[in-house]
Amino acid sequence: MTKVLYVHAKGGPPVGYTLPRVAARSTVHLLALSDLPADMAADPARLCASVLARGDADEHDLVELISSRAREVGADAVITFSEYAVVAVAEAARRLGLRGAGPTAALARDKRLMRAAWERRGIPQPRFRAVATEEQLAAAAIELTCPLLLKAAWSAGSTAHQIIEGPADVAGAWERSRAVMSESALLGYAELHVGGAGEDFVVEEIVTGCAEEWFDGTGWGDYVSVEGAVVGGVFRPVCLSGRMPTVAPFTERAGITPAAVGARAQARIVELARQAVEALGLQDCGTHTEIKLGADGRMWVIETAARFGGAMTVPQIEEVFGLDLVGMFTDQLLGRAAGWPARALTPEDAEGAAGSLVVLAVDGAGAPWRRRHVWDSASVLRSVPAGAASTLSVVRESSLPDGTPVPVYDPAAGANTMAGLCLMSADRPQTVIRDFTALVDALPRILPAYVGEGVRA
Repeated sequence: MTKVLYVHAKGGPPVGYTLPRVAARSTVHLLALSDLPADMAADPARLCASVLARGDADEHDLVELISSRAREVGADAVITFSEYAVVAVAEAARRLGLRGAGPTAALARDKRLMRAAWERRGIPQPRFRAVATEEQLAAAAIELTCPLLLKAAWSAGSTAHQIIEGPADVAGAWERSRAVMSESALLGYAELHVGGAGEDFVVEEIVTGCAEEWFDGTGWGDYVSVEGAVVGGVFRPVCLSGRMPTVAPFTERAGITPAAVGARAQARIVELARQAVEALGLQDCGTHTEIKLGADGRMWVIETAARFGGAMTVPQIEEVFGLDLVGMFTDQLLGRAAGWPARALTPEDAEGAAGSLVVLAVDGAGAPWRRRHVWDSASVLRSVPAGAASTLSVVRESSLPDGTPVPVYDPAAGANTMAGLCLMSADRPQTVIRDFTALVDALPRILPAYVGEGVRA
């Protein structure tokens, strides 16, 4: 029987979803770099041959910890689905002579290296500058055309994003972004392999999107993600996922699979994603590539990653296309035939549609709720304004415990201020958009009022 070392950290698809699918393909030894969700406490003992928490190990070097643990258990593959552990796992796999993302994995993690690689290939992207000091940011604000977007080079989940309208905003944006990265690290949402990663930033021009020229229907955001994998250095696209419009500045609200774009548009998008992924020289990994869609057919690559999309992107793909990406990727790392599709799948290949919604304390226009509320999954499920053909569920592993006050939305903190994650299944993508729009509008009426801080029911 083959053996897999599963490296768990925060971020990525829910571990309650991924771990059973890896365990179905191989004996699993779990290395937990962050705490496991409380509601799946019994599963590791049932699914894994061994469980080791990082705090129980003496090794301080993360790559060596992963490598030594893999040797101890005789692992045939090392796998992770976390953004924050992907570089360390890639390096450990390389040391062990196992399949992995390869020596260039950091190019799909560090936005500075990523953008430099694309610039060398002439791949369309926003103009940018790497910045490490407030002085460098001030210089970039003069060299580039405002408004600009400041983002941490190693961040995920839209954290530490700050819009700079002009040079006068530089000092405040720099201070706030650095503070958010420090806060995120305390929550466990930080790069695990690179010391001082919270001090590295990139600033870029904000390009203008135009969703209505690309999508069949209304309510879509102006960018998509191309989900796929790299197999022995060859990019294998799987499908496109669409989005609802982001919450200012650029926090994702909802992802929908499949994206309702036409066949010719999808082919162009996939080809650009292929160029972007191939420019990074990856070997064996999942991929998640975000592309901004503009007027007159223009496109810009925003970023890519050497791992699958987070939140519920992977479960959505399994639901509508019948593809278990986690199991397929496990087979790939073990040297088995994984059965990747021969081409990117389209809405015509899908059985229905699925989407995931991040619950933030803002309305459909992005304005803050007028009152504080308490997260209560039962209230959401009981009163959801969805169509007869739609089914809503709450991803408890990715949601706050019931009774917890919904955090006030912080534009700089992004997804760190989410209260819950909802999964919608429907007959077609446009139905998911419609039902999520109704749910966003209804949440302040559905959720109980927060009795505190001067607020009364």
